[in-house]
Amino acid sequence: MARSVWRDRADRPDFTDAVETVIKAIHPGEVATYGEVAEEAGYPGAARAVGGVLARSDGLPWWRVVAANGRLVPGHEAEQARRLRAEGAPVPGHRAVTPARHGLEAQRSGTRGARRA
Repeated sequence: MARSVWRDRADRPDFTDAVETVIKAIHPGEVATYGEVAEEAGYPGAARAVGGVLARSDGLPWWRVVAANGRLVPGHEAEQARRLRAEGAPVPGHRAVTPARHGLEAQRSGTRGARRA
């Protein structure tokens, strides 16, 4: 069977464009999970690929995207926590506060993919 030209979803330009659009819509002080970004971009289940887009992109507010459990980017925890706190997002220890971590219903803030922390 022939292999697809696109090895995974992250290789398709439309995926990258969709993810970048969602991430750019996350406002200062808001936090979204990789999974939320993937779902809002139209690619549910592609949370890891969202991380790949962030790793390859310059200029995106990468610090506003965290793991589902609030975990910050390994090796960049201090910088990510500093940036989130500067925007007013609560970051106890090295975990961001996400609506899911507190059993809150995720609320839209008027943008796709962004959740108020």
